Formats: sequence, structure tokens, C-alpha cells
Amino acid sequence: MLSVELHSHSALSYDGRDPVEMLLEQARAVGLDALAVTDHDEIDASLDAAEKAGEYGLVGIPGMEVTSAAGHVLAIGVREAVPTGLPFDETLSEIRARGGIAVVPHPFQESRSGVAANVSRRDLASADAIEIYNSRLLTGRANRQAERFAEEHDLPMTAGSDAHIAEMVGQAVTRVDTDERSLDAILDAIRDGRTSVEGTRTPWRVSFRQAAGGAKRRVKNRLREFF
Repeated sequence: MLSVELHSHSALSYDGRDPVEMLLEQARAVGLDALAVTDHDEIDASLDAAEKAGEYGLVGIPGMEVTSAAGHVLAIGVREAVPTGLPFDETLSEIRARGGIAVVPHPFQESRSGVAANVSRRDLASADAIEIYNSRLLTGRANRQAERFAEEHDLPMTAGSDAHIAEMVGQAVTRVDTDERSLDAILDAIRDGRTSVEGTRTPWRVSFRQAAGGAKRRVKNRLREFF
């Protein structure tokens, strides 16, 4: 079994704080086997992290968090940016065309661009996997909804820390049933549903700081673009 972080953000993400080196160092420190940096609508830092991962004893998983017309979708295993703003089904097709798997994060939390409010249950069930444990959900209700949905539709299940600061990498991990430490083996295991999840909820004070820091960085970026 490998311990894999499938949902984290670097400083390249509009709401992330830290460089990929800090995320990789934290992943190594907490005993992970693999790390995916999934910045919002950006892939360059993730490709950099995937290339450097071996220096930290990790498997690097390239990817990104794509903003579809319906909400957020994790593109796990892609090495080319997926276009933003496409309909949900087209986003899934673009991810697969690039060799990746489409994982829907926090689907039932509308306030964080979860897709469930904007797509049919049939369309949601067409994803490759559902993130059933996101450590940044404050009540856990949306996680339980996601788990029930995945169970009812026999979908592979994943977890993610949704870390926007390095310290939170590894809060929630996907346990992948494979003995092979490689990107392809991890992706195949997730597609096959050979996963389990574990993790702890991000402390609400840390979630608040992450959100506040992300908002501050977004304002700075917009002002920089304006001037």
C-alpha cells in the first residue's frame, strides 16, 4: 500500500502560499510515498514538483485543479494543461485525452465550487473517482454525502488534504493498493478502485488562515494585473 496526497496547492495557485520544495519536504517528513500538486488552472509548478519528487524519495504526480463550467475537477496524471470553462463532460474528456484521471473534489460543497449542484447525478457518476474525504470541510456532512454517492455508484474513492500551505500536506491521504512505486501503477490502482482513505480534519483556525491568506493573495494579484 502506498500513501498518496492527491490534492495540494503551491504558490503558483492563486490561493496557495508555498513553493513546491516545501510541499515535497513536508510530504517526505510525514511519510508519504507520492504527491500531486494540483494548482487551480495552472500546471507548471506541478510539473516542476513531479520532476523534483525523486530527490525527496517520492513519486511525483503531475496534475491540476481545473475550473469547469460546473465547478472544480482534479486532473490527476496530466502533463498538459486542461482548458478551463468547458462543460463538465468535456472537461472529463479532455483530462482522459491527456492520459489523466478525472477526480471530483468536494462535490457537495457548493461554496467551494463543488459540481454536484450544477450537474446531474448521472453526469457526476461518470467521473473516474470521487474525493470522499477532504480535510478542509468543517462539518463533515459534505464528505459523508460524497462517500454515500461513491458507494451507491460503485466509484473509486480518494481523499485529499486540499492543502494551501505546506504544513497541511498529508492531513488526508489516499491509500493505494499497489506494490509498484510508479505514476502508472498509482493511476491504474485508482481507476480500478483499489483505494482506501484516511485522514484528519484540518483545524478550523488553520482553514480560516488558509482561506484568508488566499483571499489576500487574490487581491494582490488583481491589483498587480490592474497596475
